[in-house]
Amino acid sequence: MKVCSLSGPSGTGKSTSALVFAHRVGIEAIIDDGLLIVNGVKVAGVSAKFEKNTITAVRRAIFSDDAHCEEVKKALDTYKVQAILLIGTSDKMTKSIAKRLELGPISTYYYVENVRSQKEIQKARFIRETQGKHVMPIPYRQVEQNFFKRFVQKGKEIFSPKREKIGETTIVRPDFQQEYIEIEKQVYVQLITYSCLQQEIVHKVEQVQFILGEQAKANIALQLKMPIDYPLRDRLHQLQEAVQTAFYQHFGYELDAIHLHIKSAVLKKK
Repeated sequence: MKVCSLSGPSGTGKSTSALVFAHRVGIEAIIDDGLLIVNGVKVAGVSAKFEKNTITAVRRAIFSDDAHCEEVKKALDTYKVQAILLIGTSDKMTKSIAKRLELGPISTYYYVENVRSQKEIQKARFIRETQGKHVMPIPYRQVEQNFFKRFVQKGKEIFSPKREKIGETTIVRPDFQQEYIEIEKQVYVQLITYSCLQQEIVHKVEQVQFILGEQAKANIALQLKMPIDYPLRDRLHQLQEAVQTAFYQHFGYELDAIHLHIKSAVLKKK
């Protein structure tokens, strides 16, 4: 069996990218947080995200429990897995998983920086810190029953470049995720509005729509000051850059898109 490792700090988006990455490098099975996932579906194991505290979550993720370990080893034989990707927070962790599951030596080591851009990593960390959300690379139907009366929502369907479905993700907030600072959407709106109003060309910000999901976007409806005796395209680009700079300074990651909608223009008062 070919054994590969994907490691990186917690909250950097490894699970989010795991299905696409595994498919791209020709790996059919994934070990993630105590689960064995084959071709995008959970086939064995219990997720560490169902644990009550971080200590038991870590023990679950490295297969400290003998019964849990044997269940996954048996499933690996049943499904005749030829290649597997072990996901962990460090090389030490993935080596520990490989040893417990008796997979043999790890042949290739990948890191989160190999599969995600710095921009994606920054946003993933922000979401973890402010919303406490974790991604599981398995379908919603396989999570819902275990997270009864807890936060769980559908993620997204994952497709290959040829538009073949290769899996789904589910978003959860584990019980052990106690520390996070929730930011109301109005805070983002206020910052974007303030940044726009600091630009001389802006008379009024009519509306700001902020979306934080797979992508972080701002849709901004503006009134400009007249006369427009300046290179409009350049000044609007400067406005976008000002919003992006302020957003990054306050929240530590960049917006994926800033859409400006010019609704009207108002003559400046002398």
